Amino acid sequence: MSKTRLILVGGFLGAGKTTLLSQAAVRLTRQGKRVGLVANDQAADLVDTEILRQTGTPVEEVAGGCFCCRFPDMIAAMERLIRESNVDIVLGEPVGSCTDLSATVIQPLKDRHPDKFEIAPFSVLVDGKQLRSLAKLQTSGDVAPPARFPDNVLYIYHKQLEEADLIVLNKSDLLSPSELCEIKALLAERFPNVPLLAMSALTGEGVDAWLDFVSQDQGAGRRIAAVDYDTYAAGEAALGWMNASAKLRSHDDLDWGTFATQLLEAIRAKLRDHSAEIAHLKLFLWNRGASTAGNITSNDSPVSVRGHIDRTQHAVSLLINARVHVQPNTLSGIVEESLRSVAASHQIELTITNMRSFFPARPQPTNRYERVV
Repeated sequence: MSKTRLILVGGFLGAGKTTLLSQAAVRLTRQGKRVGLVANDQAADLVDTEILRQTGTPVEEVAGGCFCCRFPDMIAAMERLIRESNVDIVLGEPVGSCTDLSATVIQPLKDRHPDKFEIAPFSVLVDGKQLRSLAKLQTSGDVAPPARFPDNVLYIYHKQLEEADLIVLNKSDLLSPSELCEIKALLAERFPNVPLLAMSALTGEGVDAWLDFVSQDQGAGRRIAAVDYDTYAAGEAALGWMNASAKLRSHDDLDWGTFATQLLEAIRAKLRDHSAEIAHLKLFLWNRGASTAGNITSNDSPVSVRGHIDRTQHAVSLLINARVHVQPNTLSGIVEESLRSVAASHQIELTITNMRSFFPARPQPTNRYERVV
């Protein structure tokens, strides 16, 4: 029986994991590979799942906790892809606020399913523009910018990098040559034994080099980070999470890209009024095979909207996911108020079908290995 190759891509919220996996799925399919995707979130109504489905690749979703805490569900999802779609390769994207995946996911897979899965080197993505404020990286004599989140959130960010088999410096197209050199040097100094690759998942530059790396048999989960689960749990619980779904109906032709931009800007403005720092805010609109996706990765980052829905399409579905340093009830209130306001300004009939906000529960992994298998 041939093994299915599993390519896991970790990294903090907003690092570009979904964009990379979308690119990878398309490129691998063009090479004749049969590819499946597994998305992961703390709750249902996940934007990433719908974005990944736009690639035409079969997608499974593991909701209700990270892969580490839903390990049997992860195995079941991959087995469905193998059974129903006969996939050669599974691309997996764990929750962006999770860490310790080497000990809780990769080592158990190597130990318990060696004949079924071939594990690729574990990639951890970082957003070059956000790296210094999140990781407090600085050169000697330099002053690091103020941290965007509490230390327990930054702890998760550090631990993600510590357990990487490969650090992927994403969004390199947004960095100047001097910034790129500086960040590479900082990462090499802090993580000297971890290979480093720069790329832009959005433009595609460097994606083929990354695929070449993770296609090689170099071993996966080569290190296990020492993780304090009290600090880890506090870091996850520092961010309010909100997932919402809605149906929209416009009476007139509408530029849905403009609507998406206005909605994201409205939510961000209200979050700023509450001094609430955004980790990731994203939405997805779709109808009849057409879609528009938008996101914001910090309070100061530009709104990114891509895709197109014809303005003559009057009925669309909407998903919104928000991960913000704020109380969950405040977050859901801001999102709902903004959504109703922007919809009303365009005379859109709005039906909110689901809205859930919460703090993630304490991580309780199904397995945790102390040593590399």
